[in-house]
Amino acid sequence: MKIDHLIIMANQIGDFFKSYPDQSQAKKDIAQHIARFWALSMRQQILKHVLDKKGEGLEVIVSDAISEHLNNQDVKLHLQHAENHYLGQ
Repeated sequence: MKIDHLIIMANQIGDFFKSYPDQSQAKKDIAQHIARFWALSMRQQILKHVLDKKGEGLEVIVSDAISEHLNNQDVKLHLQHAENHYLGQ
């Protein structure tokens, strides 16, 4: 999926949660929503965008949510599993 589309989708999620009075909880909920409903490849792309491009185009709350709460370990574990499966381990 194109990163521009993922940015739009992530910002739409952020628009919903940013009205929460507790911004810390809002960030957790943004990341939780992405973790639950986005495919692994989509999560990998948006996390890579945040890490490589400093979240360019993302609302600050969304970029912060992804960098602070979207579990990089989740992505690493899935990549490791896929690599092991591919290598027949």
